[in-house]
Amino acid sequence: MNKKMMESGLRACCGGMCEEDRVWSRYSHDKVDIGEELAKVIRTLNKKLSLSEPIRALSIGSSCEPQFRILETACKGGLYLLDIDKSALSVVKERIKRQRTSHVSAIHGDYNRILLKTKHAKAFLKDNLRGEKVGLITLHHSLYYSKESDWPEIFNNLYSLILRPQGAIHAVLMASETKDEYTTTWLYNHFAGKFFGCHNDQDLCGFGQRLKREPLFKKSQILINTHPVRFFVNDFAKFMSVIWMILLYPNVHKYTLPQREEITEHIYNKFWLKKRPLIQMQDHLVLYNGIGFKGLI
Repeated sequence: MNKKMMESGLRACCGGMCEEDRVWSRYSHDKVDIGEELAKVIRTLNKKLSLSEPIRALSIGSSCEPQFRILETACKGGLYLLDIDKSALSVVKERIKRQRTSHVSAIHGDYNRILLKTKHAKAFLKDNLRGEKVGLITLHHSLYYSKESDWPEIFNNLYSLILRPQGAIHAVLMASETKDEYTTTWLYNHFAGKFFGCHNDQDLCGFGQRLKREPLFKKSQILINTHPVRFFVNDFAKFMSVIWMILLYPNVHKYTLPQREEITEHIYNKFWLKKRPLIQMQDHLVLYNGIGFKGLI
């Protein structure tokens, strides 16, 4: 690997997470995958709900993502975008004003603080959702920002306090385990494990199986599926920017310069020289409440 390529790969970590995510969104079909499954969930809801009562939805942590366009058109009863990222919400607020989508509301807040305690969830329903429960809740790549040990309480409060008697929760997350060395999961577990003793323990599929055994959800349908998502861009710096995002550098893990050089050379040899795409095994969990037939996921 020549010096120029190494320097390009090392500098790619300086663009910030928002820019890294834009590269990922543009050159992978992650958002297409999410959009396709989201459309199936909405189709399932529409088959059971009255057309005279439009869907109301709460989107957690994905306010300016491409699936906003699906949610905005499908949820004329009200779309509430909860996000801790003020810059993402500012994009949404400008769009709401420019495109006159008055049924969309941008809410700044930390969903962990709001949903981990029943009293806070009740206050959120009253103050931010106008006291009306929603028919659809989405958690698209947002559960990364909470501990898996907190997920039961978050889902309990969403299900009991925020979701309507007929509704759905759609969650998406990177798979926590795979032996395929060309995946995002393997790269994170390998390098974060090697240098920091860390491992991805956020298992959405396993969590879904546990929910099925919980008495609170005994009348719900919980569907679990995993899809491969491919990413490749013909620009080494952009490719590496996504690698740094996946490896949580520098916001979480502070890889040393020799460690970053080892990672960059690995990516160059295993992916770039072979023009091989990076794969993300992507878990989907859909919880249907009060929907009396098999879902479409």
